[in-house]
Amino acid sequence: MATTLVSSAGGMLAMLNEPHISLKLHALSNLNNLVDTFWPEISTSLPKIESLHEDEEFDQHQRQLAALLVSKVFYYLGELNDSLSYALGAGPLFDVSEDSDYVHTLLAKAIDEYASLKSKAAESSDESIKVDPRLEAIVERLLDKCIVDGKYQQAMGTAIECRRLDKLEEAITRSDNVQGTLSYCIYVSHSFVNLREYRQEVLRLLVKVFQKLPSPDYLSICQCLMFLDEPEGVASILEKLLRSENKDDALLAFQIAFDLVENEHQAFLLNVRDRLSAPKSQPSESAQPKPSETASAENASATGQDDVQMTDGDSTSTPTVNVPEDPMETMYAERLNKIKGILSGETSIQLTLQFLYSHNKSDLLILKTIKQSVEMRNSVCHSATIYANAIMHAGTTVDTFLRENLDWLSRATNWAKFSATAGLGVIHRGHLQQGRSLMAPYLPQGGTGGGGSPYSEGGALYALGLIHANHGEGIKQFLRDSLRSTTVEVIQHGACLGLGLASLGTADEDIYEEIKNVLYTDSAVAGEAAGISMGLLMVGTGSDKANEMLTYAHETQHEKIIRGLALGIALTVYGREEDADTLIEQMTRDQDPILRYGGMYALALAYRGTANNKAIRQLLHFAVSDVSDDVRRTAVLALGFVLYSDPEQTPRIVSLLSESYNPHVRYGAALAVGISCAGTGLSEAISLLEPLTSDVVDFVRQGALIAMAMVMVQISEASDSRVGTFRRQLEKIILDKHEDTMSKMGAILASGILDAGGRNVTIRLLSKTKHDKITAVVGLAVFSQFWYWYPLIYFISLAFSPTAFIGLNYDLKSPKFEFLSHAKPSLFEYPKPTTVPTTTSTVKLPTAVLSTSAKAKARANKKAEEQKANAEVSSAPDSTSAAPSGGKGKSSVEKDGDSMQVDSPTTEKKSEPEASFEILTNPARVVPAQEKFIKFLQDSRYVPVKLAPSGFVLLKDLRPTEPEVLALTDTPSSTTSAAGGSATGLQSSSSAMAVDEEPQPPQPFEYTS
Repeated sequence: MATTLVSSAGGMLAMLNEPHISLKLHALSNLNNLVDTFWPEISTSLPKIESLHEDEEFDQHQRQLAALLVSKVFYYLGELNDSLSYALGAGPLFDVSEDSDYVHTLLAKAIDEYASLKSKAAESSDESIKVDPRLEAIVERLLDKCIVDGKYQQAMGTAIECRRLDKLEEAITRSDNVQGTLSYCIYVSHSFVNLREYRQEVLRLLVKVFQKLPSPDYLSICQCLMFLDEPEGVASILEKLLRSENKDDALLAFQIAFDLVENEHQAFLLNVRDRLSAPKSQPSESAQPKPSETASAENASATGQDDVQMTDGDSTSTPTVNVPEDPMETMYAERLNKIKGILSGETSIQLTLQFLYSHNKSDLLILKTIKQSVEMRNSVCHSATIYANAIMHAGTTVDTFLRENLDWLSRATNWAKFSATAGLGVIHRGHLQQGRSLMAPYLPQGGTGGGGSPYSEGGALYALGLIHANHGEGIKQFLRDSLRSTTVEVIQHGACLGLGLASLGTADEDIYEEIKNVLYTDSAVAGEAAGISMGLLMVGTGSDKANEMLTYAHETQHEKIIRGLALGIALTVYGREEDADTLIEQMTRDQDPILRYGGMYALALAYRGTANNKAIRQLLHFAVSDVSDDVRRTAVLALGFVLYSDPEQTPRIVSLLSESYNPHVRYGAALAVGISCAGTGLSEAISLLEPLTSDVVDFVRQGALIAMAMVMVQISEASDSRVGTFRRQLEKIILDKHEDTMSKMGAILASGILDAGGRNVTIRLLSKTKHDKITAVVGLAVFSQFWYWYPLIYFISLAFSPTAFIGLNYDLKSPKFEFLSHAKPSLFEYPKPTTVPTTTSTVKLPTAVLSTSAKAKARANKKAEEQKANAEVSSAPDSTSAAPSGGKGKSSVEKDGDSMQVDSPTTEKKSEPEASFEILTNPARVVPAQEKFIKFLQDSRYVPVKLAPSGFVLLKDLRPTEPEVLALTDTPSSTTSAAGGSATGLQSSSSAMAVDEEPQPPQPFEYTS
């Protein structure tokens, strides 16, 4: 029928009134073809067409045709609900494969409708909520069509949204790339499934599908099982791999263990470790093979040496053992020993410690400048300098600055002394072997009523917690004894914080009772720490303990205790999402603003990293409507925690709040951006923070400076010039005599954060498998409370994760091998060391220490060397641009790296262009932005078990017969041997100094004008 000539649908509409059925049918089918053009005209006859749909005399096909026509007209009229209900009446005539706006719109509507009905039915477990079978049929047709057309991702997304796990399984199993679809599925369930319980159902299904595969992806299965909190599943997979004759399976087991450790779920990991069965024919709990079979002692990796630490009656404290005769069992015993070391966290802590020590690049000159420009009378800035030093050297064990400035340090009194001592814990974080002996000079001398100051004793106990954070098996008992044997509130304060850190998330009832006893003494100072400590101990357990804490918070009169408890309660609901809603409701409606403030933290931590709309809406509501400034500030800050999995969103969401008239809200906006965009160098984040760094209110400037440093950590000046500008701004603020204390403190802390961990760590809240790192999130949450209590600043060190690629062989040693970073070296190099100007007298003008003119002079001095280095690079880039592989002999290589700076003086036009790549040697510093450029060389001897651009990567040795060359990493053991003596309890040691020597003077050169 030629429809082109039709100018009106009137004739067809008239035919609908004919008595003959075939004429009506003819009219309906033609109107159906014309409806896109003539719907306004057809809409006038809607009642007539509707009556045809309901006419019993019509057969089913004709009634469905009438329904389809009505549905289309309603669609054009914008009545989507009516349109959908008639489309359901059209049955199979509603063709889901038709490519038209009408079908796309109604399908989206149908899926939304279906999904909301299914989720309502599931949430309220209400049997009365029935889904229309016709609606179900449409959704099923759509899902089947996606699967048949090979649009598996679309099918999986729809199936997850519609709670059709049967279809989800079908889509996964029928897809051509099951591994790929499974990982996509994991991503979808984390990013888009809002309900925790349903997410767990999806993950259970995924584990089931994974396990049916011919070659299961054990890495992903174990990640899912960790989410589901099923340690026995993980243990059985690891054991199966460890017992395999294939060496690669054992490597895979080690890799899984390292990946799980990265999520920092201490209680879960210890659970897995204790479920691994002991080797057969063996009287004791666990195997301790001969030292020759395990990693040798000088590396002190995961084995014997570490086990000495565990004195908590734990299964790893290893007595001498009859090693089984059966060679398979001997091999299993040896592997078991290694994996226990990994799961307990000791191996990774030890390797991290070696890396941070041997690659330490912190610039002591920056600290010296800060120290000289800070007035002695100003205790806040004096303390801030100590904090900055601890953060700058976090985990490196290098405390040169403290040793060189003992008399300056000794001027700290009272709580400043507490902080100064606790700072050692940050510097030596992870030094599990010598933690106790390092802190020995300050620890309470049991029973003798040691003559030390209670402030440094309390600080030392806090430091022990920081050293053993999230890994406290060996130190818990000592901290408990210290807590029991004192009534001094300062020492109790330190012991509570230390105990909370060491037993993070273990939910140990006995420890809880002991901390509760301290809380019930109703001492303000000790009670505040006790409240936070209970939260740390019970992280994420969502236990009934929270109600007990809430009750006490209502009873006590001390603001400090209420604040400690408010944060503690928030920590207990960590990650509980909708389970925490009743408690959150209770806290956010409380009359006491401090408990409402705790409610903001509870929202932040319960919905951490979920970008949950409901949580964001609630926080924004409190940010603009609460009567208390504290609550408003914290509500905005909490957005940073909810959104860290999607950092691009945060600047957009808080941009209006950052311009609020209320300085507290502006401060919150700055820290929200700092927390969620930490380490990303996100341009929008920097643009939002820039105006706030010169805000009119001092504490807003402080927050903006700290947040900016968090965003810029590990970003080089070559990749964003604003990093250089920011460093100069910090220097200017610190040197300015008239700058007020608050923002000066912010600038000093920001200097520390920018160069944290010897310039080898970043702030990461998500592991590489996109799980939240519990310790890091908790660390930043407690850190953000430094507004009230400065010593909590040290908690930021829990969020630091080393930016390292550490390749490990079967013995868990780092073999020497090279890989490629396919980007200009200058993009990811260390910042240039600052230099001392030679002409000015430093006593008179300490301001000139970091001047940029000195840098320019130093650069000019290096001209000859640079030309030479560049020439070498162009001829043999492999050799010259190698990254440092270890401690001492690396300065010349580094200098070559430095010389490849783009902004060299104009006279150097002649020199060669910068290399477009560099060769790195294991273990190497790989910053997050660099990860996408990492490539493994073609003919390399080692290949990774799983492709990973950074972190701990286990390597298969393709030429096992050849002798291995191990990368030399200095172990910071010598620093620790000499405990005792002066205010840091450390005498100088040559190996620690080697890292911190002044840069070498330039090579001899001829000067040509």
